[in-house]
Amino acid sequence: MDKFTAGFASFGKTVSSSVTPFAARSQQWIREQTGNANEKTELPHDYTELEVRIDALKQTHQKMLAATSQYANEAYDYPPNIRESFQDLGKGISEKVNLLSKASSVSDAQAAMVAPPSAKPQPKTFSHAIARAALAGSQQLAMATPQGSTEPDPLSQGLEKLAIAEEKVGHARLEQDEKIQGMFLAGWTTTLNQSLKSADKARTAVTNARLSLDAAKSRAAAGGRHEENYTDAMRKAIEQAEDIFVEKVDEATSVMRNVLDTPEPLRNVVELAKAQAEFHARAAEILEDVAKEMSEIQMDQETSYRQARDAQ
Repeated sequence: MDKFTAGFASFGKTVSSSVTPFAARSQQWIREQTGNANEKTELPHDYTELEVRIDALKQTHQKMLAATSQYANEAYDYPPNIRESFQDLGKGISEKVNLLSKASSVSDAQAAMVAPPSAKPQPKTFSHAIARAALAGSQQLAMATPQGSTEPDPLSQGLEKLAIAEEKVGHARLEQDEKIQGMFLAGWTTTLNQSLKSADKARTAVTNARLSLDAAKSRAAAGGRHEENYTDAMRKAIEQAEDIFVEKVDEATSVMRNVLDTPEPLRNVVELAKAQAEFHARAAEILEDVAKEMSEIQMDQETSYRQARDAQ
């Protein structure tokens, strides 16, 4: 029984030594929140400036990631009003155009449009949706051409060219998204979830150390006791708490400076802008080329139209 009592007492001391610091910090925090704290140790000015900068950096990461995380969602610009079937999302535009070029009859053309889908469904992007709609319209117009006609429908021709171009734009957008995911989103997510979290952890350690220091000071000053009347144990407790506080402030200062000084976030932003610039340049090039091709078809159509009117 004596052994049990001794063991229990030892366990009680262990629990007390681990719980007491937390309880002391909690009591000190409550006193501060209710305005009953005698004093509150001030943090160094340089340290508080770093905290402000860290908070700004964290909020910047959160806002930017909230906006740019859409690049990880393929259908971020896919029109919500589009209703496409499984067949619509089957083979790609280029594949369908190739099959249509080999069709020798209306039935062959219809079969090409509803050919078995590829292993991977076609992307759900705005450009791909335009491409599929343009090709479908092109084929409908082509199949509606009167039998025996040797002249292709100009609008059908233009829509087919637009469909091919829009598919290329859609593919370029997906390439942009992959670059942004790998070279921007990944980096900023890592900074937010690792670097900034490590800074938050270091700051929490500083807060706990300060609360422990002020709790030690409050215990020593209880009942209006003046510093010259502190016991050796009280002075030792305050000195130890001060040493830990200074140590934690130094550690957190170093961590925060490292997070703020790293060039990685700006490098990631540069990659974001570069990926967007490359996509828009490529899209502009594709659309300018197809616009010229369609303009030639349009001019030929207008010439034929005027000639037919003049002949009447």
